[in-house]
Amino acid sequence: MKTKVLYALWGCLGLFCACISEKESDEPRADVVHVGDSLPDFSVEMDNGKVVASRNLRGKVAFIVFFNTSCTDCRKELPVVQQVYDRYGDNGRMEFVPVSREEEAASVSRYWAEHGLTLPFSAQADRAVYNLFAFSSIPRIYITDTASVVRYVHKDSPLATFEELVHEVEQLLPITE
Repeated sequence: MKTKVLYALWGCLGLFCACISEKESDEPRADVVHVGDSLPDFSVEMDNGKVVASRNLRGKVAFIVFFNTSCTDCRKELPVVQQVYDRYGDNGRMEFVPVSREEEAASVSRYWAEHGLTLPFSAQADRAVYNLFAFSSIPRIYITDTASVVRYVHKDSPLATFEELVHEVEQLLPITE
């Protein structure tokens, strides 16, 4: 009896630890986009009014992040993404595209203000854009090369480190003279 209760508790704990909802657990596939795939066709409006579309990312390294500010792992990863943005955001050779999953703009804006985040974001109240990439788990980071081919994918376990992300970005940025 104790064993059954212990297994039940572990199962419940697993549901709360990952940023995965019940809707996702019924999906047969978690990943849609893999390393080596081209970006799916998408378009989002950023909080600054700029529209970012996959077709316009060619020629730049793209850093796409899916998150929800109520997700514990996302709360750990977003400051790391901010650090990468602070380092490369103004270089003109990269495009940062943080996209919320099922979270309204007002909620994301409050979180950004409370935590001193300055990187742009696109608030999405549904999963339409997210489901072009995956069906479960956040945060998710996709880094593409200048041909819009996904070269790196990071999920929630383990979370990407600043050093890893900087190394990957450096591998993809075109050399300037």
